[in-house]
Amino acid sequence: MKEGIHPKYVDATVSCACGNTFKTRSVKPMIKLDICSACHPFFTGKQKFIDTAGRIEKFNTKFKEIKIDTKRVKKVKAPKVPKKKTLKTLSTTPAKPKTVPEKKEKGAKAEK
Repeated sequence: MKEGIHPKYVDATVSCACGNTFKTRSVKPMIKLDICSACHPFFTGKQKFIDTAGRIEKFNTKFKEIKIDTKRVKKVKAPKVPKKKTLKTLSTTPAKPKTVPEKKEKGAKAEK
């Protein structure tokens, strides 16, 4: 490593707005956070789902009575999708006629 071009890597103290502090290593000696894993609702389990207009309850009541009998369900094959038609390209040169090779019969012997 070249001397004098890299920042110093020092012990850092991380402090959160909730009062939680812990030590780590960084190029800055002090790091201040607004929210950390000790106070974030996702990590603490105190996360609340915002329900607008009772949609979750409406869904649960609507599908509460539906039960599916997996033994009686028929398997349905997916419909076949037709192949896409390719567009012919127009060119100014005339098309070359295709030559079809002659087919030999299986039982016939080659003539000399």
